[in-house]
Amino acid sequence: MELSERKKKILTAVVEEYIRTAEPVGSKTVAQTAELSCSSATIRNELAELTSMGYLEQPHTSAGRVPTPQGYRIYVNELMQRHKLSLEETDEINRGLNDKLRELDHLVSNIGALASSLTNYPAMAIAAAPPATISRFDLIYIDANTFIIVVMMSNNTVKNKLVRLPVSVGQDMIQRLASVFNANFTGVTEDRITPLTIRACERAVDDTMGLTGVIASFAIEVLCDAQTAEAAVSGANRLLSQPEFRDPDKAHALMSYISDAEHIKNLPSVYSGEGTNGIKVLIGPENVAEELRDSSVVLAEYDMGGDAKGLIGVVGPTRMDYSSVAAKLGMIAEMLSQRFGRGSVPPPGLDNKLVIKGDSNEQQ
Repeated sequence: MELSERKKKILTAVVEEYIRTAEPVGSKTVAQTAELSCSSATIRNELAELTSMGYLEQPHTSAGRVPTPQGYRIYVNELMQRHKLSLEETDEINRGLNDKLRELDHLVSNIGALASSLTNYPAMAIAAAPPATISRFDLIYIDANTFIIVVMMSNNTVKNKLVRLPVSVGQDMIQRLASVFNANFTGVTEDRITPLTIRACERAVDDTMGLTGVIASFAIEVLCDAQTAEAAVSGANRLLSQPEFRDPDKAHALMSYISDAEHIKNLPSVYSGEGTNGIKVLIGPENVAEELRDSSVVLAEYDMGGDAKGLIGVVGPTRMDYSSVAAKLGMIAEMLSQRFGRGSVPPPGLDNKLVIKGDSNEQQ
């Protein structure tokens, strides 16, 4: 059912007042904030209709109304005004990123800490590892029963493994294996190291001891590890300042969930509109994880150069200032993309053209 303009104004007023106060909103407050030229009785009737439509609910018979997840969804998709970052807010984000990016070894946790401090919600950050391959194999002969595998990665990291053998092997075999691996398995992804290619290498060096399989297994292991995303959570204790999480059991369950990096790595991907960084908003039951069903998650994606992507997001109550959070995360993502050589930073103080995507509707 299409909402009338009056219903839209009333729903907007309820959502924004509830975001501000965390208290149920009555008809008198709506009359003062929605700028409507109608009676209180008419407003009460409209509130009742919005409740029957599933956009609002009434915690108690005598209480005012609060938004439902469905009410928040239509607000995010259609009703909320896009937050315009001020020059001061943009400068704060820019200075914060400059400070955080000085410590590249702690990039992910620093980005999360910045997002948390700007939004006052727990923040999650993920940096997808850029594609890496092995650029060189070195096999170091120690003795007849021992050698070391050393691989130099394309991202300038070095991995090694000590191999002890139950049988003797000559130094010439180790040298032949190094030559074969450098000729066949440098500059390739792990899916190119197949049983077929391994058997071909075994035949090439007349390997009857299974050494080719040992080296290939290590190569696959380091290539898989190189693709693992790094994740971090900052400011989890900020949940405790929200009225919705005054129940210690409820707060503990959510804090425990978001503190697990493996859960964060499973966050959904973000839609990116052409020329912008996408923003995805998941409200209450839209979250797959049971622990997030009473919360909202806002996510933004940024380019790290090449095919690598990063993700930043915040989690908080469904009573979240979606417009402000989306604008700040969007600006962080834009600035990170620009620093990593992709995208461009919008002019400060202008409305950020963010794509807000839910499960079914999209608004730009």
